[in-house]
Amino acid sequence: MSARLLILEAGSAASSNLVRSLKAGDPSLAIVGCNDNPFVLQKSAADRNYLLPDFGDDLAGVLRQIIKAERVDVVIPASDDGVRQLSRLRDRLGCRTFLPRKSLIERCQDKYELTIFLRERGIPAPLTYPITDAASVGRLFRRFKPRAELWCRIRVGAGSHGAIPVKSPAQVKSWIAYWEQMRAVPPGSFTLSEYLPGRDFCVQCLWDNGTLVLAKMAERITYLDTGGPSGVSSMPALAKTAYEPRVFEVCERAIRALDARASGVFFVDIKESEDGEPCITEINAGRFSTMTNIHDLAGKHNMAVTFVRLAMGESVRIHPATDFAEGHYLVRSVDTLPAIVREAGLYQGIKRAGV
Repeated sequence: MSARLLILEAGSAASSNLVRSLKAGDPSLAIVGCNDNPFVLQKSAADRNYLLPDFGDDLAGVLRQIIKAERVDVVIPASDDGVRQLSRLRDRLGCRTFLPRKSLIERCQDKYELTIFLRERGIPAPLTYPITDAASVGRLFRRFKPRAELWCRIRVGAGSHGAIPVKSPAQVKSWIAYWEQMRAVPPGSFTLSEYLPGRDFCVQCLWDNGTLVLAKMAERITYLDTGGPSGVSSMPALAKTAYEPRVFEVCERAIRALDARASGVFFVDIKESEDGEPCITEINAGRFSTMTNIHDLAGKHNMAVTFVRLAMGESVRIHPATDFAEGHYLVRSVDTLPAIVREAGLYQGIKRAGV
């Protein structure tokens, strides 16, 4: 496939993993990277890299210059901020973006608004309330089961930003006070919801004008230690390929409810409730997950390359749309490349000590 790509936030973990998947799936792709941070850009694996000016400058004009000079076909974001910026500029760049609708992106980036949207349509999502002020916390607690463990988090952001399990109103008030006073989080940014103790899934999927083209699933087993008190995040240290039809079904219902003619890439985070019901905790619209390698380098179809084919206007139809490769694991840690390990070859080249 002949295509030239521009990857935003080049050098970041998300963009670097995406570039790895693209190059593994189709070495003929020409990949250009850009970032406004020269230190991060030094880590970029793109074929050519550009340093952007501060975002306060004419970003659209600068991107147009790169797109014209490099004959870029498709621009791909790597974070929620990048999706938001690209969505705003998409009609001014002179190339393809293959993003979902702007209104869909905005709804998904507000986790509370998305949760209410899903629950109103009978799609499983955790019972959630907005925290308007400290005085309302005790009243909100009484809306849940007595002595229940609850989940307090910020309405926007990724990687369990500002999230913590709580058991008392005092814990919530202290947590919010810290973030407002020390991290300048605006009042009214937090929500309180039921805690979901079950399995943790990520479903990444591609849509083309309302048709589900490809979907893959992974279960997070352990998490990278980011220093946060929640102990969980969207960034696993160990994950495995999975296939749960009811989880796929919930994700498909959610995307169709958001937009009957949805296009682009989505990754959906799902936690199981106490009784095993899969509940959607967030939907990231317009970007690949940081753990995208397990969706690209295992199974029959490389999802990142399939995305590029769709973005270039190809008609791609895969039957069945759910692609599953049993017994594959993603292993990640700080300062090492993520690895896809097959269960069948887990001990290959390893000598057991003491045997």
